Amino acid sequence: MKNPITIAGGGLAGLSLGIALQSRGVSVTLHEASTYPRHRVCGEFISGVGEETLQTLGIGDCLEEATPLLSASWNDPAGRLVEMLAPGRGISRWKLDAHLQQQFLSLGGKLVTNSRVAPAPGVIWAAGRPRKPSSWLGLKCHARNLPLTHDLEMFTSPGGYIGLARIEDDKVNICGLFQRKPPSGAKGSELLVSMLRESSLGALADRLEAADIEESSFCGVAAFQTGHQAGPEFSIGDAASMIPPFTGNGMSMAFESAECALQPAMDYATGRKSWLEAASASTASQASRFRRRLAVAGTLHRILLNPLGLRVTSALARRKCLPFQTLLHLVR
Repeated sequence: MKNPITIAGGGLAGLSLGIALQSRGVSVTLHEASTYPRHRVCGEFISGVGEETLQTLGIGDCLEEATPLLSASWNDPAGRLVEMLAPGRGISRWKLDAHLQQQFLSLGGKLVTNSRVAPAPGVIWAAGRPRKPSSWLGLKCHARNLPLTHDLEMFTSPGGYIGLARIEDDKVNICGLFQRKPPSGAKGSELLVSMLRESSLGALADRLEAADIEESSFCGVAAFQTGHQAGPEFSIGDAASMIPPFTGNGMSMAFESAECALQPAMDYATGRKSWLEAASASTASQASRFRRRLAVAGTLHRILLNPLGLRVTSALARRKCLPFQTLLHLVR
């Protein structure tokens, strides 16, 4: 190959693209700012990605330990709004990232942990969402002995939303996005429970307090915004665009983003395209693939987090006047 590739960021998009390139004979060096395995704020629910994408990237085997999911419910502070089918897979980022890392290394990829690189020609940017002023706070943890009514439970309130999804080893991933100021002094699961109560989700907070929370899995993230991200010219994953988390499509978009970047990266590596031509082709492919779902999800996001919008949406849902399955399709 004429040009080696460097990838900044070893999350789902970066590792998947690295695996796909290495398997095609491209020399890849990947820089990850942290180490493996580790917990990340993530819904850990994969829905919408096709088997063809997974096979193109060569990562299908990394999902063998995922838990099959099918049923889902949508709830507000007053109770259940709707039940639906939402086929997907549940797997922790602790396990999935470790599998992807091992696959990348087995193909001869060079992985440098605890390392950051600067944007430059030849560096594909997969370093996650850039830090921006924001009121959002994302929190996540795992729990055992937390009975679920459905494989995936989603809760929405004017203060934010939270999802509970089955993952491997009979555990439940709990991941929420809140726009209220966290209480002073609270941390770990205590902070999460406090945020739920502040968001009028007291019944859910009671359920979490009765479960066995794995405090070591607790993590948080702040200072980010959803939608298109203004990153370096060749960006993928959350560094390129971030769909509102309630859609359950973020992990799938990371994989699809890597697929969109694969051929442009190959063209650069073989000298068929310049760096800027390859970056432009990747950006155009991602824009075409994600434009509709980002627009629909962004509109729904604004409605659901507006008190009036949430009341109207809840009222329509209780009268069975909202086509939830159609909306689910539009954000995938």
